[in-house]
Amino acid sequence: MSEPVRILVADDEERIRRLLKMYLEKEGYRVDEAQDGPSTLRAALETDYHLIVLDLMMPGMDGIEVCQRLRQAKATPVIMLTARGEESSRVQGFEAGADDYVVKPFSPREIVYRVKAVLRRSTASTFAPQDRGGSTIMFPHLVIEYDARRVTACGQEVHLTPKEYELLHYLASSPDKVFSREELLRDVWHYEFFGDLRTVDTHVKRLREKLNRVCPEAAAMITTVWGVGYKLEVPK
Repeated sequence: MSEPVRILVADDEERIRRLLKMYLEKEGYRVDEAQDGPSTLRAALETDYHLIVLDLMMPGMDGIEVCQRLRQAKATPVIMLTARGEESSRVQGFEAGADDYVVKPFSPREIVYRVKAVLRRSTASTFAPQDRGGSTIMFPHLVIEYDARRVTACGQEVHLTPKEYELLHYLASSPDKVFSREELLRDVWHYEFFGDLRTVDTHVKRLREKLNRVCPEAAAMITTVWGVGYKLEVPK
């Protein structure tokens, strides 16, 4: 029998924790709870959760710091949950390493939908190499090893979050093809109804920045097609 999916719900409001726990357990997930930043980080480091639903504003340590510290050790997918809907807060969450961002008040069904989408994209089997053209994608300045989920730019390994990796792999699997933001939300995030197009823009920005630190040539391959979306352009 396969191991049940384990999810950590971290929020300082008991009502929200219990509500999400109820909905997620109905889907067959095993759910643990945490009510402050330090206990959340401790649980996240000690237990290999499949996903963490993480409130931004918590006592002891906020969700941004929890996510940043977690990312130093693990790539566990994180959905950030907060009452603050300003764009700057969303960007801050993504820069800390969150894979998704949901603003309160929310529909519990939306959370379940996003959890399922993130879990689909975090499993290696979702991107079947035979469907996307082989296990290793090689360009002059960029190598993506599917089996190892490793990205190398100008000979140096680049550490990406699961979502950043999936976005890069998706673009690189169809070089020079232009994808709209809507297509990327649908195919990489699996969002048909709840997607925020700025999610794509923020992830592209972070991906470029990480590549640019070690290899400007690789970063320049991710091209913006104004009014349409993005593509990975192969140098001629």
